[in-house]
Amino acid sequence: MTRIFSGIKPTGHLTLGNYLGALRRWVEVDQYQADALFSVVDLHALTMEHEPARVLRLSRQAATLMMAAGLDPEQCTVFVQSHVDEHARLSYLLECTATDGELRRMIQYKEKGARAQAAGASVRVSLLTYPVLMAADILAYGTDEVPVGDDQTQHVELTRDLAVRFNQRYGHTFTVPKATHPPVAARVMDLQDPTSKMGKSQESGAGIVYLLDDADVVRKKIMRAVTDSGREVEYDRESRPGIANLLDMLAACTSGNPNELAGVYDSYGALKKDTAEAVVELLKPVRERHAELAADPGYVDDVLRKGAERARGLARPRVDAAYRAIGLLPA
Repeated sequence: MTRIFSGIKPTGHLTLGNYLGALRRWVEVDQYQADALFSVVDLHALTMEHEPARVLRLSRQAATLMMAAGLDPEQCTVFVQSHVDEHARLSYLLECTATDGELRRMIQYKEKGARAQAAGASVRVSLLTYPVLMAADILAYGTDEVPVGDDQTQHVELTRDLAVRFNQRYGHTFTVPKATHPPVAARVMDLQDPTSKMGKSQESGAGIVYLLDDADVVRKKIMRAVTDSGREVEYDRESRPGIANLLDMLAACTSGNPNELAGVYDSYGALKKDTAEAVVELLKPVRERHAELAADPGYVDDVLRKGAERARGLARPRVDAAYRAIGLLPA
């Protein structure tokens, strides 16, 4: 089977955008059609200023939500990145393969570094090198395909370059993966700023629907969503981004078509109300299952332990081979 790897960074509470953009496809398609590994990539959460207790709490919450959404440990491998030492072991070898110029060209490094400097914060070296750790995440498992959004394509290209370079210099060791762009059910935008993506690490949560928001909170956020001037309900992302965002959300929750749904409504209020109820119904089973799993932390721990054992078994032979290939004395 094709092997895929994907992960969620525990830098904030998971959102409706995370669910519709990635998690739902992992649950409904990827875990059945591929040898799939899904990881809470907690080491990536350390590249910026953070509270240790919060990273710990969000890591457990993310893992629990991944299972609550429907990832089945009998069908796929669910684990925490830091539980598998091979990620960090391989990352250093790939740092010795990458160049300074390659990493400084990464768009996310430029953007996040600029924001940190603007806020008067220092820029950590790990922010520069984390694309190499991401490459290690992927290459350690002989990954064939990496399902990513457009913002991560550059990092997968770097991963491919590093794999090819390592193979040419030290002998064939790594599978050269490719980025895939699975169809996204919805491009979910912030309810208060429909020109920006709904992101889990944003400071204000007023425009963000979190997976664990209760039903009344979801309704309130959607009913207060920013809309556009005028009264007609039209699907136009350029000129009517607020309404388009609501139509996209409703379509994703009901398997509908946003253009067709636009013709059903003659008022913003009715569209907001139906969108809110559709989101509430979509997230209800996830919230209920999360509550069950959160009440049984031993089960979650057991799934993560077994997932890490399988991931370690897949990664260690390849990483050991890379250590030998690059010239390190076997232990």
